[in-house]
Amino acid sequence: MIQRLTLLTFVFSFLILSCEKQQLKESYLALGDSYTIGEAVSENERWPVQLVKALGGKNRILDSPKIIAQTGWTTADLKMGIDNAILDFPYDWVSLLIGVNNQYQGKSISNFKEEFEQLLSQALLFAGNKKDRIFVVSIPDWGEMPFAKNRDREKIATEIDNFNQVIYEICAQKQIAFIDITPLSRTVEAHPEFVASDGLHPSGVQYTQWVKEIIPFFLKTSDD
Repeated sequence: MIQRLTLLTFVFSFLILSCEKQQLKESYLALGDSYTIGEAVSENERWPVQLVKALGGKNRILDSPKIIAQTGWTTADLKMGIDNAILDFPYDWVSLLIGVNNQYQGKSISNFKEEFEQLLSQALLFAGNKKDRIFVVSIPDWGEMPFAKNRDREKIATEIDNFNQVIYEICAQKQIAFIDITPLSRTVEAHPEFVASDGLHPSGVQYTQWVKEIIPFFLKTSDD
């Protein structure tokens, strides 16, 4: 009888510890477009998914990311996607990557600035108004991809830089982390493995390099 009680106590304690470990998982909301949803790559190769896995190896345990993103989304589309989503906020972490389709579709940069500020304010709300739990990722330069070989790559690069400058200035003003992965996206000529099968989007290999740029943000952030 005593042995049976000891076994039951052990099992009960194990279950409690397992539940506690699950509760320790931090929540993560990723907002964006084709880059965040991982167009032309597998689910496991999406950079938010790779980020969670990489952080797990550094003893920061995040739950599977809640992703609100679709290929082709502009800032206005993302806003609508957020409005139509069911969100259980606040989230422990929130990321935002948006703007390439505003540039691609020739949208006004002044309108982009207004809508980006609105999205960043929403992201802050979703993070429980904790600025140190939000990070913004820069827009990669799709003009470097094989898809754009017959396009004006210099013009695309300039426009991408202009959009990223707007993003950077807003983040600096609001004291939000800005992670610049654009230089990486401009190394595809030297790294053909950075290109996905569609010739337009980053491969999982390139996303791995993005994750390496993002991880220091998490490691320097306190657990408060």
